[in-house]
Amino acid sequence: MTGGPNGERAQGVSPCVAKAEGSDSVEAGHPWGTPCSSFHHIFLSSLSLLLLGYVVHHLQFIPIPITLSLFVMTASQLISVNPDELRFHFELEKQTFCDLKVLNNTQNHVAFKVKTTSPKKYFVRPNTGIIQPWDSCIIRVTLQAQHEYPPDMQCKDKFLLQSTIVNPNTDVDELPPDTFNKDSGNSIEELKLRVSYIAPTSPEGSSEDDASKSSTQKLNASSSQTLQHLKEERDAAAGQTRQLQQELDMLKKRNRSGSGFSFTSAIFVGLLGVLLGYLLKLLFSSPSIE
Repeated sequence: MTGGPNGERAQGVSPCVAKAEGSDSVEAGHPWGTPCSSFHHIFLSSLSLLLLGYVVHHLQFIPIPITLSLFVMTASQLISVNPDELRFHFELEKQTFCDLKVLNNTQNHVAFKVKTTSPKKYFVRPNTGIIQPWDSCIIRVTLQAQHEYPPDMQCKDKFLLQSTIVNPNTDVDELPPDTFNKDSGNSIEELKLRVSYIAPTSPEGSSEDDASKSSTQKLNASSSQTLQHLKEERDAAAGQTRQLQQELDMLKKRNRSGSGFSFTSAIFVGLLGVLLGYLLKLLFSSPSIE
């Protein structure tokens, strides 16, 4: 067998090894170079296509809502708050409050803590607590009575609601001091809340005032009807009382007239008896004429 410049072909050496041991130039006329390089490209391309087909084939059977829900559950927070902003109807020398509904979005027990940049202006109850899985609680934030209006009715106060997962048997009074400290290694989620003031003359304030006035008017109307009904019952009771008093007076008069007749008769009979006795005495005491 002959081949190559020396007229002999290397026995027992593959074409790839021959190329590696020979020149580094790409074999002329072959688009991917040597047959070994071509084999590697074909193998990798086929493997990539197989993997891609496998992924597409299995993903097309996964319902889109399930994938979206999985994504939402993965990206959801421990708790959600409604409303997402604290709104206070601002009035001078009056307290006002805003309620926050905090919902636990997990199957774990979640502890929360409320912080604010102006702790002297607000009264928060409860400011710390534990929410059971899928449960909720109400946090009432009270704005203390203010003595002056803020500039342009703008408020720069902010609230921070921190939350973390705790053990099921944990009591709120037994929470460690570093529960909401990031340096303790706990996973802490934070939710920031802004504060806004609603002036009494604002459209929102006026609409709520109108609703309040409407409810007040309905209450006044109901109270008026109740008062009128009570007055009618009072008048009816007074009429019955007068009627009973009149009947009682008539009975007294009848009793008096009956008792007077009996007393006069007794006097008359007594006088007759005295007169009769006197006459009989005269008759029996006069001397006989012989």
